[in-house]
Amino acid sequence: MTSGTSGAGSTETSGSGDIARTLELLWDTGRRPSRGPKPTLTLDRIVEAAVQVADAEGLGGLSMRRVAAELGTGTMSLYRYVPGKGELLDLMLDRVQRPTGEPAAPGDGWRAALEAVARENLALYRRHPWLLQVNQSRPILGPSALDGMERVLTRIRPMGLTDPELVSVIIMIDGYVVGAARTQVHEQEAERRTGLTDAEFWQAQVPVLEKVMASGRYPVTASLSEDAFGSDFDHFEFGLQRMLDGLHVLVARRGESAP
Repeated sequence: MTSGTSGAGSTETSGSGDIARTLELLWDTGRRPSRGPKPTLTLDRIVEAAVQVADAEGLGGLSMRRVAAELGTGTMSLYRYVPGKGELLDLMLDRVQRPTGEPAAPGDGWRAALEAVARENLALYRRHPWLLQVNQSRPILGPSALDGMERVLTRIRPMGLTDPELVSVIIMIDGYVVGAARTQVHEQEAERRTGLTDAEFWQAQVPVLEKVMASGRYPVTASLSEDAFGSDFDHFEFGLQRMLDGLHVLVARRGESAP
């Protein structure tokens, strides 16, 4: 489940459409016509096409007209299935959050479950960078979101924390992943826009930085090893493990104090 926000740069907001209608579509609780010609489209096809457009062109390229063109139909045809872009976005969010597998086997423990959730969510943002442009601070809870929540809570319930604390653990992990994903996506975007690879970008600064470091103004920074800023170090995994170390201490402390 992705519950974090994308920050001040958000371009869209979850729940901006007709909430009641969105929930009907997500949970398939609306009334279906019993007569009439067989529909040429399906809601599933529309949502899938919308995700493909957003993946390729970002949210800036997403519109009802653009999705209709992707499907080879008229724009008005889409409104028979979904009221508008706001509702469509919430359907897209639930679609891409469909769990692809168990976060961890039941016997692997809460730590393995959280590790799996963090890595899967990072991969999710890499596959769908437009997610970082959506404010999901108030998500519409569809079946995929709740399926994901149920699976994670089932695995981490043995931590022995209170219910608000368990929810906070999920929010904390997601917030960390969102930050890491945003950094990675921004790096890719910078390379695309400038045409410079990461190595080329930093190499261009070497002549000036060497002089600055030799000036004695930044002795601690100058003393860092050559691999301090190297690409071989996995900052995501290091931070994730330290966060889980902290939770381990809390869980152990609660276990000691339990009656």
